[in-house]
Amino acid sequence: MNIIKVLDAAQEIEIFCVAQKWKFCFIGGLAIQRWGQPRMTADADLTLLTGFGQEPPYLDTLLASFKARRADARKFALVNRVLLLEASNQVGIDIGIGALPFEENSINRASRAEIAPGYVLTTCCAEDLIVHKAFASRPQDWLDVETILMRQNKKLNLKLVWEELTPLAELKGDPRIMENLIELVKEIVGARAVPRKRRGAN
Repeated sequence: MNIIKVLDAAQEIEIFCVAQKWKFCFIGGLAIQRWGQPRMTADADLTLLTGFGQEPPYLDTLLASFKARRADARKFALVNRVLLLEASNQVGIDIGIGALPFEENSINRASRAEIAPGYVLTTCCAEDLIVHKAFASRPQDWLDVETILMRQNKKLNLKLVWEELTPLAELKGDPRIMENLIELVKEIVGARAVPRKRRGAN
């Protein structure tokens, strides 16, 4: 996928959300362009804060302005909390329906930046991107975490990462999430950046 087409799609949905005065931020591959090692990405991923029980008006407004990528997009979004849309240039837009405290905090900490010449987008901060990626815990996600740690290194507020990720990892019931991140932080940033109670844990 041509990254310019993805950026065009992202800019389109950014302008739309700003016009609606909605709270949102980009995550995924577009945020990696800002905080990690830029790479190709096939679609634009963002989180839209709706809260629990307030989703329908947001979904209806979006579906009235953007093409859905599946016939049951509204129902799918209400069940799975992701709305699958298509920008005017046919690039996919994946909108996560946010309501959890971490999602709200992440959006509140988001900021605008020029991701590429002429493209200013609202992305999550580097620390929250690490949380998103570690929680998803796919091979590409861990590669992305590694590049964020390498590029941002000492500038990161890793205390924030531990505070946000620990309850999410516990909720998911996957101890490997914290274990993997701790090992990466030790290797790239240094053992002093690891929570004291976790040092030397196997």
